[in-house]
Amino acid sequence: MYQQEMARSGKRLFFVRGLYIYTIIAVGAVIVWCTGISGPFADAQANCAWFWLAFAVAASGALVRVVTSGFAALGTSGRAKVAAEAMELNTTGPYSLVRNPLYVGRILNFTGIAMLTGSWVYGAIVFLLAILVYERISVYEEEYLRDKFGAAHTAWAKDVPALLPRLHGWVKPKYPFWWRRMIWREQNKLFLLATAIALYAFARVGFDPAAVPAHQIPWFKAYGALVVVRFIIGGMKMGGFFKDLS
Repeated sequence: MYQQEMARSGKRLFFVRGLYIYTIIAVGAVIVWCTGISGPFADAQANCAWFWLAFAVAASGALVRVVTSGFAALGTSGRAKVAAEAMELNTTGPYSLVRNPLYVGRILNFTGIAMLTGSWVYGAIVFLLAILVYERISVYEEEYLRDKFGAAHTAWAKDVPALLPRLHGWVKPKYPFWWRRMIWREQNKLFLLATAIALYAFARVGFDPAAVPAHQIPWFKAYGALVVVRFIIGGMKMGGFFKDLS
């Protein structure tokens, strides 16, 4: 009964999961704007170390997703919008260490983005909520995969953990790494990490362009260039460059 309820709530959470990162960034921007903090410590050097730790956590999550998406089979649920889908069962590469590597990446990415606000409390809350949310979503997807792939799923799930990766048992990926597929699947997530950093920095000066420190201006220019690249990729998508990967 409890498992069924987890799956039902997971299905509802699956449907709106694309909104989570935007919510985390928006709430984070409000926190930074209201507090003006750059870290949980009184010492500037310690807060600088906190920034790089937060960035490392967020970037490691993005890297997990980049590697997973680059090796994963097409037609799996990485970009499904309404319900779980899978043309085949992913069991190699990152999927040989953990059954839900994309969600592991998401949990790390969300936690790091929350930590970038400088609030350890917000980071802890997002971390715990992300585990609760993706635990339920993974249960929902597991039911779908178990029904579709039967014994193959049972044999794989018996040895591979759901969300806490094991440190052994790596299986060479079935497919080669496709850069084009990775860009199609993950470019927006990488862009949103950069957006969070830029938005939080802008919030710390009260969203006043004149108050931006001189040493940060080149970084904002770099972000502007990244926005241009993002629009170019969006144009390529609309032009059908990624059509065969959908």
